[in-house]
Amino acid sequence: MSGQTLRDAHAAETRARILAVADVLLLSGGYRSMTIARLAREAGISPQTIYNSVGGKAEVVKAVYDIRLAGDDMPMAMNDRPEIRAVLDAPDAMQSLWLYARNCRMIYQRVGPLLGVLLDHGPGGDELLENFTAATDRERRIGNTVVVTNIEQRFGLPERWTTRRAVDLVWTLTGPEVADRLVRRAGWSLDTYETWLARALQTELAETGPPA
Repeated sequence: MSGQTLRDAHAAETRARILAVADVLLLSGGYRSMTIARLAREAGISPQTIYNSVGGKAEVVKAVYDIRLAGDDMPMAMNDRPEIRAVLDAPDAMQSLWLYARNCRMIYQRVGPLLGVLLDHGPGGDELLENFTAATDRERRIGNTVVVTNIEQRFGLPERWTTRRAVDLVWTLTGPEVADRLVRRAGWSLDTYETWLARALQTELAETGPPA
């Protein structure tokens, strides 16, 4: 193994340790308690190493979120992952939207605990949280647009929906704050949430046949 390979492996291990500790600190103590200084102490490294490896607090929080969102730290776009490919390659709109609801449920299972901490805190004028919320909203909307466009091009959308309005709808229905409100705060089971979301998406967006 070359010197560069060893350095890369060490850097990856350091980054993984930082984010694993940050995940624990966020979930156990909340957003405010996860400072770079505390993270450095708990991880047994210097603050500068955190800045060099991941970045500041905003980058750390986003990286922890991204790992939970994807389920791993592999450099693979969400749209290239098997679960999303299944959504995009489904044989009809009903099946595509059901699979998408299932994927949203799986994502909420991974990110829900972290989002609960962040949503409970609320942006409240905190620039880091406001930027985090804005970034994740943009990313979700991009993913929503891919799914809606796929439905429209392959199967058609109901006439009452333009592409943009359909994206607005999906962006709202699949919002993490909706899942958090229903599952964590209202006590819905994940199965109930998934079924509700699938039926809501299908009722609004599924056509019976391909576009003319």
